[in-house]
Amino acid sequence: MLPAVESPAAAAAAVSHCRYPPRGVRGAAHPIVRASVYGLDDSYLSRCEDDTLIICQVETAAGIAEVDAIAAVDGVDVVQMGPLDLSASMGYLWDPGNRKVRARLREAEKKVLDARKKKVTASDGNVAYLGGFAMPNDPAEQLKLRGYHMVAGAADIGMFRKAALEDVKRFKEAVMEIGEEGDEYGDEKKDKEDDGYWSE
Repeated sequence: MLPAVESPAAAAAAVSHCRYPPRGVRGAAHPIVRASVYGLDDSYLSRCEDDTLIICQVETAAGIAEVDAIAAVDGVDVVQMGPLDLSASMGYLWDPGNRKVRARLREAEKKVLDARKKKVTASDGNVAYLGGFAMPNDPAEQLKLRGYHMVAGAADIGMFRKAALEDVKRFKEAVMEIGEEGDEYGDEKKDKEDDGYWSE
């Protein structure tokens, strides 16, 4: 996934960096990449292009203006809408639900979906699939209803953060429930037992 792709030229460069020569400029260190099982998979070079999903993130106003041309670049498999960065690029930082931001997203969606409808055969050229991120203001089911082909769910850092916050909340609630009853853990006898344990 390549971020902030704003033009067909940038999309073509992204594709080139994902492909080995002569079709691209990717470094030819294939024997030491995980996808080739570090050189043990002899079939890797013959299938690596088919196995690589190239996603260009369109997440600025400039990118939205060129989204249909970006989607038409040979090798681009998915154009992924980026509502958070789009909102920032339009002057509405952290407001992806803003009416103007939503309107630009709909414009981009329509361009890609209309281009895909016109594509009948492979000779009609490339048209990437439409991808997006499920957001609180724009959940996965809404994206699917609007025609998105690929929808990304929660990011790992968000899931870790949520789990950590829930753990802290449970911990605080457990401590609060003990309250003053926790005095039994501070009695003199218990303190002496603890001293004996730790001095061993």
